[in-house]
Amino acid sequence: MDRRMRLVAGAGLCSLVAVLAWASSPAWALGRLAWVAADPLRLTAALVVVAAVRPLFAWPTTLLAVVAGYGLGLAGLPLALALVVLTSLPPYWLAGRGVREGRLTAAGERLVAETGDLRSVVGSRLLPLPSDVVSAGAGVAGVAPGTFALGTAIGEVPWVAAGVLAGDSFATLETASLSAAMDPRVVVGAALLAALAFAGPAYRLIAGSVEQ
Repeated sequence: MDRRMRLVAGAGLCSLVAVLAWASSPAWALGRLAWVAADPLRLTAALVVVAAVRPLFAWPTTLLAVVAGYGLGLAGLPLALALVVLTSLPPYWLAGRGVREGRLTAAGERLVAETGDLRSVVGSRLLPLPSDVVSAGAGVAGVAPGTFALGTAIGEVPWVAAGVLAGDSFATLETASLSAAMDPRVVVGAALLAALAFAGPAYRLIAGSVEQ
């Protein structure tokens, strides 16, 4: 498949995701999952299915953590974290197979090379960015699959924990709000950790560019 065909295929996929995201919403998914939440086995099976299709609907990964917390309580944290890693793989693989050209791609590859694969994935996950954007960036930058999965698991801990805690506190899934899972203290704390992870490498890259 040549470059033009890959671009057309990528544009078509983005259009499909946009239509699906417009036609559905996380609130709709929460309502559909409410009836399975009383049975742990049904809930686990349903969450695995949601994790598999989530990228198509552009739903936030927090949805998985909130539902796991609602149905399983704090014990749902390991399951939610594993599902977040699982649902991050399709965007990572698709981006890795796409076009890897351009100035933005080159800049990302330089940052990963300077920071290190694992550290760059962990730092990116800690930033309050859409999960699929980070996954796609890691794929384009050529991060190894095992490193990507481990970095995702580490960096997503604050977000998954916040989602599970929020889900555990909701009376019903129908009234749950994903925004309630984003505690400002978690956002600020995670962003500070990400800044620490990238501060040194970013400074060295900037200093090197100035010297050249």
